[in-house]
Amino acid sequence: MQHRRRIFPAILIATVLLFGPAGAETDIRTAAVADYIEANVRPWLDEPAIINAILAQNGAHARLGKAGIEMLDARWRAELSSTTRPMIEAQLSNPLSLYLKGRQRAAEGVITEIFVMDNRGLNVGQSDITSDYWQGDEAKWQKSFGGSVLYIEDAGRDESTQLMQSQASLPIRDPNTGAVIGAITVGINLDAL
Repeated sequence: MQHRRRIFPAILIATVLLFGPAGAETDIRTAAVADYIEANVRPWLDEPAIINAILAQNGAHARLGKAGIEMLDARWRAELSSTTRPMIEAQLSNPLSLYLKGRQRAAEGVITEIFVMDNRGLNVGQSDITSDYWQGDEAKWQKSFGGSVLYIEDAGRDESTQLMQSQASLPIRDPNTGAVIGAITVGINLDAL
């Protein structure tokens, strides 16, 4: 980690020279988000609260096909506009969601949202209500889970939080096997970095 910090100024200078101020601003923000994620999020990804919840849902959804996934997502979306929300309420009150809410509060405004997904891209736990339950059709899950890399989306105004943010997603591995079992997406308030 220290090695990357020592070469960051050289990368920043090269970026400014190659891409000009607009490209440099994007690269500076991306680097700041990546540094924040590495220092503040990655250390808690092997917490039992996260690992156990993902493994349990992966097992429960082992036989779930595309039609079942679409049905769950449609149910979630229908509940968003309903006064009766059993699926959403159960999700937001599960132990993993409560854990993630605590992590978001502890970040003092830097983290705007957190959601953990299973091996199919379905939410396992979340700090706030998301606009959909299935993330598997989105780049955040496809690139982090499928590509096994940290994926940072371009900054923009998030429709859920209404803040200027970037979302960073990364794979979650089973600490015993090293296999990718899920993914996490963290919304970062760029003004708070």
